[in-house]
Amino acid sequence: GLCRELNLFRVEVPLIVTRESGVNDYLDRDGSRTPIEFPCGLGLPQRLNAQVVQAATKWKRLALRQFGCQVGEGIVTDMRAVRKDYFLDHDHSAYVDQWDWERVMTPEQRNLDFLKDVVRRIWKVLREAQAKAHEMFPKLRGAYPDMPEELTFIHAEDLLAMYPDLPRKQRETLVLQKYPAVFIIGIGWVLADGYPHEMRAADYDDWVTETRSADGRPVHGLNGDILVWNPVTKRRHELTSMGIRVTKETLVKQLELSGQLDFLKLPYHQAIMRDEIPLSVGGGIGQSRTLMYLLKKAHLGEVSVTVWPQRLKEICEAKNIRVLE
Repeated sequence: GLCRELNLFRVEVPLIVTRESGVNDYLDRDGSRTPIEFPCGLGLPQRLNAQVVQAATKWKRLALRQFGCQVGEGIVTDMRAVRKDYFLDHDHSAYVDQWDWERVMTPEQRNLDFLKDVVRRIWKVLREAQAKAHEMFPKLRGAYPDMPEELTFIHAEDLLAMYPDLPRKQRETLVLQKYPAVFIIGIGWVLADGYPHEMRAADYDDWVTETRSADGRPVHGLNGDILVWNPVTKRRHELTSMGIRVTKETLVKQLELSGQLDFLKLPYHQAIMRDEIPLSVGGGIGQSRTLMYLLKKAHLGEVSVTVWPQRLKEICEAKNIRVLE
């Protein structure tokens, strides 16, 4: 469905990259979530400084050049990663599986209308996946409300204005009880309360570009997240993060704001500065997250196999939640 809607083709994706490439994802701006690192290459005079990927976000943009993608063409991957500094709870784990995609775009398409069109196409594919799940497992029909036909688009600044006294996750939880599926725009830019809605790394999504709200106010950001209300867990449930990627100008600005201008010497960042890789839009759709939601499961461990604390497994067992070993 993704290949059809976004004109993508499937490619292989690396599990390990070198530290010096600058391709690995730091997940946020402060560098606190570090990747697993190890030397590799027995017999080499100097071993390679290898890292397990935390996400393929930056690699995909380089891959567009490698595979010769033109405007309107793109790639999709079956990505696996390890995030050792993640929380371990009902919808977070150290093991990450995503349908990661990236698509070439033009400078003229760097606007919210284009972003929203791409988001709606992805939502259509997710609803088709729901229909497929209902076909495979008829008992799912009617057990809980279906996914709504339309997503509600809301800027992070407007969400803050709606619930100014609440932290981010509580704002999301409340808005999802009003609109069961939302796309929150503008994640990374500092909002009116002095904090970003959520931290975003400075070198892939564009969160500094100024846009306009529906009523004409200046806001920032060309990225966002699809979140849904999970009727099983009765919590917010994130399915995908995505965005229009940085230009060389916005890359410098975001790195400057993040205190990471030293990244500009790395090969990935140099490729952007030299206009050697195309402008693009891309994102990652959580595989286990999506399966958990579509199959109405209460825990990621019901659809994927990874490590969990013993106490968590005991709690799940007491609730008749079968965590896979």
